[in-house]
Amino acid sequence: MTSTESAGEATASKVLARRHTSLAERLRPRGGGIEMLKPHLASIGHLLSGNFGGVMIMMASLAIATRSLGQEQFGIFAVILSIGRVCERLIRFESWQPLVRFVAAEEEKGDMGRISSLYAYGLLLDVGSALIAAVMSVVVGWLAGDLIGLGRGNIDLVAIYACAIACNPRGMSSAALRLSGRFRTLAYVQLASFVARFFLAVLLYILDADLVWFVLVWTVSQIFDSALFNLLGFRALSDTGVPSPLKADRRNLPARFPGFMRFAISTNLSSTLRTMTHEMDTLLVSTFAGPGAAGLYYLSRRIARVAQTAGDMIQTVIYPDLARLWSKVGPGKMGQLVSMLQLSLAAIALGALGACWLIGRPAIELVFGPGFSDSYELLLIQLVAVLLTLHTTPARAALLAMNRPTFVLITSFVSAAAFFAAAFVLIPRFGALGANYAHIAFGVANLILLDTAFWRGLRKAEREDRANAATVPSHEAEP
Repeated sequence: MTSTESAGEATASKVLARRHTSLAERLRPRGGGIEMLKPHLASIGHLLSGNFGGVMIMMASLAIATRSLGQEQFGIFAVILSIGRVCERLIRFESWQPLVRFVAAEEEKGDMGRISSLYAYGLLLDVGSALIAAVMSVVVGWLAGDLIGLGRGNIDLVAIYACAIACNPRGMSSAALRLSGRFRTLAYVQLASFVARFFLAVLLYILDADLVWFVLVWTVSQIFDSALFNLLGFRALSDTGVPSPLKADRRNLPARFPGFMRFAISTNLSSTLRTMTHEMDTLLVSTFAGPGAAGLYYLSRRIARVAQTAGDMIQTVIYPDLARLWSKVGPGKMGQLVSMLQLSLAAIALGALGACWLIGRPAIELVFGPGFSDSYELLLIQLVAVLLTLHTTPARAALLAMNRPTFVLITSFVSAAAFFAAAFVLIPRFGALGANYAHIAFGVANLILLDTAFWRGLRKAEREDRANAATVPSHEAEP
């Protein structure tokens, strides 16, 4: 046998072995996703338990508010909170997303001064946008109060709650806690403010307090929560050796960190579009159906968030590692991890839907009062929308880690357009139910676009990997 024939046989055998390995990997049960998820299970468990506990305490506070205020006054209360949150989501930069990506890249260089300046960049965006959002909420309340059923007499309550919006810049601290792996802190930090809010709400119930006092309690508790969160974020930076962003070099930040603002604007617009549909919907219901219906709808949305919290927490844990390791993990493992997460979240959503179907109505009447039993049907449909939203959470986080923020932004635009188109058609006709149907339209559009882009991207990357594996360099052939 000639050396050429020997080399050819060696090359062919290696290619065949690689193809056989690839086939075996495809036929093997998808256990890789579980293996990749195992290191994160403790963090996910802490976040879910902490946030579930927080949500339960929040539900107890809302129950006290519903029984104290009644359906109409609680509806006005919901509208006040929604005005602040809509303005916050519209203006506020979720700076933790670009910070996680850019700080992860800077960590390899080890320049703590640059990392501190990067955190200062995020902090400036957080503070500036929070102040603008607070002013905007007062302006919106003044200009559109009559349209959305708030009335001129409640504008001062919007101004009170605007103080909580102004004091809520937390993106930088969120990034610091995520990157330092302090998921237990993220899980339990809100419990302090939720517990304080609950006991204050009990006091208001005993004293038979009116609406203004409930707005004050919600405002003060949120300011306390933000202050504690930022204190812990700065402590996390100090413990990891990063100098305080308050003392960092803030000169010429856009030139020193090119691409940061573009990534921040893209991801923040995407986040804004997604979250606005979960906040502006209450204002739309109040506009077309009145504050009473808005209160019922707001309550159903807050209960549904118990299930939706799981998706938010899993993204909190997984996204930083995906941002660091996408180039090392490979498309096959990425696909297994996303599949595993989607199955887990589907189980959570279906469990919540089944529990609501079985005991939803009597539970709502028992906790929130008979006057809010009409929230049951709204909640049932809302949980279908939550199921769709949870399914897309892992794919969205993976696309961001794959540096596809522009496509995620386009998806958010299309999905938001589907939501508002359905909302303006259905809410005038079906009231609060129309808003829930609009959320389903949003979820379907989001699912189709994100899943299609993610799995197509993985298949393309897998083809490229197989092509590279099949190409054996000449120096590897046997002499």
